[in-house]
Amino acid sequence: MPYRKRTAALASAAALAGSAVLLAAPAAHADVVDVNYSCQTPIGPKSAVSPIDIRGVKSGSGYRLTMSWQKGVSSSPIELGKGAMSPSATIVVGGADSGTVTVTGPANQAAIPANTPIKINDLSGTYAPRKTGKVTFTAGTLTITALGTTTTCKPTNNPGPSLSLDVTAAGGGSSGSGSSNSSSSSQTGTDSAGQLPRTGPEDSVVALGTLGGTVLLAGAAGTLWLTRRNQTARVRR
Repeated sequence: MPYRKRTAALASAAALAGSAVLLAAPAAHADVVDVNYSCQTPIGPKSAVSPIDIRGVKSGSGYRLTMSWQKGVSSSPIELGKGAMSPSATIVVGGADSGTVTVTGPANQAAIPANTPIKINDLSGTYAPRKTGKVTFTAGTLTITALGTTTTCKPTNNPGPSLSLDVTAAGGGSSGSGSSNSSSSSQTGTDSAGQLPRTGPEDSVVALGTLGGTVLLAGAAGTLWLTRRNQTARVRR
């Protein structure tokens, strides 16, 4: 095949493969949503609005969720030194599935001046689908611990989802089922097809070990029988 034709064929194959990967990827839709937080702080209630972004990346049988704040929320009347503030939050799961995902992140890497909106670092957590279908992810409660105090911030404007994903449950659960159940075949010596289970290298080692033990015991029994026979012959003499 001429070089140019071969190159064109390879390029076409690569394009088709790329298209197949894109088609196989789960559909996702993300929005940056303004969340109006009402915060209960040690010095009284405070409020702040921050755009929230939630991203999801496939990780094994689940998804790695990352929650980002584009503006700071709450504030402290005194400076918070490096590492003094630790954030965590919940993401509300809706649509085909339900529940919450807890996301956490590092403490502040730099000091936060007094009376300055606290910038929250990106927080991450893992979501494992229990149902199959379109699942939504919405900003939930934000918790900030600093200097032995706790500030709790809750959305008050009923924000919409920041992310939606088409997911598949690992156990085959569907959106129409009330619970996610998984079944396993009983251990009766045969597999689900009624055939004897196949043995691998480890089974062969065990079998050889058992055979070797049997030969060793047979040899020992034979030696003992011969010894007793010789002793009996000597007594008869």
